[in-house]
Amino acid sequence: MAEALALCASADLAEKGRALVFDVLLWGQPARAFALRFEGQVVAYINRCAHVPAEMDWQPGEFLDHDQRWIVCSIHGAAYEPKDGRCVGGPCGKARLIPVQTAEVNGQVCWYPSADVRPVAFD
Repeated sequence: MAEALALCASADLAEKGRALVFDVLLWGQPARAFALRFEGQVVAYINRCAHVPAEMDWQPGEFLDHDQRWIVCSIHGAAYEPKDGRCVGGPCGKARLIPVQTAEVNGQVCWYPSADVRPVAFD
């Protein structure tokens, strides 16, 4: 498993609140990802709708619908289950959001790079 990379303090992610948006490389290309707390768990995905590859937040870091039940694409209305990223409505069909593995360790939210999702190298 890849080494964990720190994102933020666990307390910085409020239940069903604003997500933390961060930069990654997806398949070697710049992309954005987001992490949010939903039903006590931190989940993270690439900020890219499965229907059309566009960023989904309707305001910076705001991904949940009015009822705070679904992650919603602000452009096309595609709705996703926060727990596993699967499409539950709209034009996304049976697609899923691209997950980013996370964990909470000693009061810190961390993410784990994968073969597809890598950290951005800063010079």
